[in-house]
Amino acid sequence: MTTAPSGADSPRTVLITGSTSGIGAATARTLARDGWHVVVTGRDEARGASVVAAVEADGGRAVFTPSDLTGPPDSLRRFAAAATAAAGGHLDAVVHNAALCPAVDTVSLSDADLEATLAVNVRAPHVLTAALAPAMAGRGRGAIVVIGSWMAHVGHPFVGLYSATKAAEIQLARSWAAEFGPRGVRVNTVSPGATRTPVNAADGDVVAHMTAGTPAGRPGTPEEVADAVAWVLSPRAGYVHGAELAVDGGITATRGV
Repeated sequence: MTTAPSGADSPRTVLITGSTSGIGAATARTLARDGWHVVVTGRDEARGASVVAAVEADGGRAVFTPSDLTGPPDSLRRFAAAATAAAGGHLDAVVHNAALCPAVDTVSLSDADLEATLAVNVRAPHVLTAALAPAMAGRGRGAIVVIGSWMAHVGHPFVGLYSATKAAEIQLARSWAAEFGPRGVRVNTVSPGATRTPVNAADGDVVAHMTAGTPAGRPGTPEEVADAVAWVLSPRAGYVHGAELAVDGGITATRGV
């Protein structure tokens, strides 16, 4: 018989980056329903307040802490400290969800978008993990989830940089699993497929066409990705380390078949 780790039933706190809309907001609502105290974060205070209100209306606990993940490492470390304080002094989990995806080809990508995408998608998760994981390891338990992407595994003419940064995040998650797993911190990746979010709301036909030939035959929803994150963070996934869970309707496994 397996048992949950010591302290698994105590109040749990989680930071979800980029959680003012889309997959991040859905994850905030889902985890709050599961009893997590959620730190919602992003640049838009009004959207953050809306997510917090939705969580509280559903009986959950959440707090908004503003963040700018394009900032330099020192500002990211200050944000990590602020998020920890907002969570009541400790964080049990981090979900690295925030990402930028400039949908342009290599030649058209601006210098500003290049720098911002690298900052948000790679530098911020790295700095935040370095700032937050040691405290989890010191307590002997914790979890980190990277939100990857099916695009990290295929070539695409218009989102090459985004795909490359997601591949980098997935590899970081594997490395973090090796680094922090022996000290009780599980690190895994959940990689969505083509998912309907506010970001691609105007491209519904494109998303539908992209997924028409997949086993699922349709786009995913933010809630389906959030459910996978909730499972990965739960004690039921206690033996899962360094894994990538594809929540993509089968697009990665069957693309081109």
